[in-house]
Amino acid sequence: MNSFQSGIIAEASSDALFITLNVERSDISKAKQVLASVPSIVNEIQEQFPGGQLYASVGLSSQVWNEFDQKQPKELAPFPYIKGQEIDVVPTDVDLVLHIRSSRHDASYELGNKIFSAFGSSVELVEEVSCFKYLDNRDLTGFVDGTENPEGENRKKVALVGEEDPDFKNGSYLNLMCFVHDLDKWEKEPIKTQEDTYGRTKYDNEEYASAEKSVHAHTKRTSLKDDNGDSIEILRHSMPFASLTEKGLMFASYGKTPTAFNLMLESMVKGDEHGNTDHLMKYTRIKTSQAFFVPAVEWFTSLKD
Repeated sequence: MNSFQSGIIAEASSDALFITLNVERSDISKAKQVLASVPSIVNEIQEQFPGGQLYASVGLSSQVWNEFDQKQPKELAPFPYIKGQEIDVVPTDVDLVLHIRSSRHDASYELGNKIFSAFGSSVELVEEVSCFKYLDNRDLTGFVDGTENPEGENRKKVALVGEEDPDFKNGSYLNLMCFVHDLDKWEKEPIKTQEDTYGRTKYDNEEYASAEKSVHAHTKRTSLKDDNGDSIEILRHSMPFASLTEKGLMFASYGKTPTAFNLMLESMVKGDEHGNTDHLMKYTRIKTSQAFFVPAVEWFTSLKD
């Protein structure tokens, strides 16, 4: 049975590194050789940091997938362009993503550096974003992030491809967005306005009753049901990043299908049938929007054949 990559299901980490790359088309053979060795590189660095809780996911986008495999995951597609009222979502797709996380920044660095160095001139670095746990798993807006994440075995049910696409079973669709917050604007708002924007209390992290939520509340816009009345879920591994000049959130969503994420994003940006959008979008801007498929470990090793 194909085994899923370690970075998908494991519980939240205190450190994360997101590295995006473009592959030099003239050196596909070298990139393929390195991708084939990714599982062994991950194992090597995990053994170097036995207590580091080091996990990794490596994903490929639709724009490079066919360079490595003519058989493609059924729902792999570019990130969707979405025209919104306050904000537009413009795709910035790249070829590869390395999502590395651990309880030690040095472990994250060692793994990221090892893989990137192995690629050599076969890839071009697009972006490197280092993330960290902020307080008790809060976004830099001061609110707890990821409270609706699935738990236990349900994490696998939500995040991993099953028999609906047997050739890519235990893979996962990863949607990655970089949000840059306008914290000066946000912090000038009264606490009550901030809480109404989220639909949750700031300090106690208590969600409003459904009837008390604004139609524009973040928790309202992202709490969706399918045709059977069941909750639509994604597995979030979002984490804050910050420098002295730029602060925000790397929003990472894993799912057995990208549809759940796309529906939530449309609900936030385009709004419902009455045009009610997520007012949290008034305090942030979207810097990057990318879509990937994170295949099972055996997919990488098969590249050696």
